[in-house]
Amino acid sequence: MRYRAIGTDPENRRDVSVLSLGAMLFGSVTDEATSFAILDRFVEAGGNFIDTSDNYAFWVDGGQGGQSEELLGRWRRSRGVGDEIVIATKLGARPLAPGTGYVDNPEGLSAKVIRESAERSRERLGVEKIDLLYAHIEDRSVEVRETVEGFGELVAEGIVGLLGASNHAIWRVERARSIAAAAGVAGYEVLQYQHSYLRPRFDLPSDLFEDGSLGHAGAELFTYLRAEPSLTLLAYSPLLAGAYTREDKPLPPDYDHPGVPARLAVLREVAKETGASMNQVVLAWQMGADVPIIPLAGASSLAQLEENLAAVDLELTTDQRTRLDSTH
Repeated sequence: MRYRAIGTDPENRRDVSVLSLGAMLFGSVTDEATSFAILDRFVEAGGNFIDTSDNYAFWVDGGQGGQSEELLGRWRRSRGVGDEIVIATKLGARPLAPGTGYVDNPEGLSAKVIRESAERSRERLGVEKIDLLYAHIEDRSVEVRETVEGFGELVAEGIVGLLGASNHAIWRVERARSIAAAAGVAGYEVLQYQHSYLRPRFDLPSDLFEDGSLGHAGAELFTYLRAEPSLTLLAYSPLLAGAYTREDKPLPPDYDHPGVPARLAVLREVAKETGASMNQVVLAWQMGADVPIIPLAGASSLAQLEENLAAVDLELTTDQRTRLDSTH
């Protein structure tokens, strides 16, 4: 396994594996025995960076979520896991009542919610300190300053280590970070957006975002990352739910456009040259990018996890990377 540092504060800075394990469906769609086996193998391989949220997976049973955090808490206790494993979680998108969702009834990002939801996540995970806590989605009903100060207080009190933002407009990320810097409190240092090798359309409507593009990593985000090298991108859904390799998994609608065939063709070429799968090439391409990217990949079986782990040791040549990058 290889590692990279996230965070700038020496007290909370962490060295994390270059591949993060997504635990979204652990404890719900993925049963406990399989989830534990995947977690054990990930750690055995040197992985130490696991991602979840307080609302995973509310849509499975029509509840409010929490199954994934609860499973991770049981796994930690059963294995005697300590702070050597970095667990990231999110708040802000948990439904306030069963049968509702994050679009019509989210918990939001008020200072009160931030404190109360973080405490509940700590209890479910069984940790004294949350290593990395994200603002999961925007809450434009709350002043940015209140959200910033709410998160900053948790870091100052030692309840949270690092802060991140997911699925936010970049101007709001920058505004929040500027407010935090001016106030002398911790700000967002890790950003989580959907990012894969294929490029999405940014003009399709979204059930989650008023602007359908907010969940995707686009040109504006990468410009921002290059200007702010202390930031790290966690790239979720890097493998497009299996669409690169499984005929029964079509590409999502926002990846249906004329630019897709050419990039798929070069991806297949590089996979053939390396003897790796297309999934592994995508992960290796992200890990070797010119900005700090950590792919966040879930797994529902040990076989899927092993395929992902093998990508850590896949080194693309300069020519291969140039062809992948320059194909439009």
